[in-house]
Amino acid sequence: MAIEADETLDCCGLSCPMPILKLAKGIKKIDIGQVLELLSTDPGSKTDVPVWCEKMRHEFVESTEEKGVYKFYIRRVK
Repeated sequence: MAIEADETLDCCGLSCPMPILKLAKGIKKIDIGQVLELLSTDPGSKTDVPVWCEKMRHEFVESTEEKGVYKFYIRRVK
């Protein structure tokens, strides 16, 4: 079953730390319980996003990769 994102944040072409900085701002723009889809081409995001979610106590739902684009789904918890 595909995850339905409430908002999409396109960070393709941006290098570390920009995807995480944009994620930190973007997660605040959605309501608690909603899901943010983060798109990134930075390979470092594969480890950075789950670690950020754990540290900030948001739910890391899923990640996929397709043609060099990483898709992360994060549910806002607080």
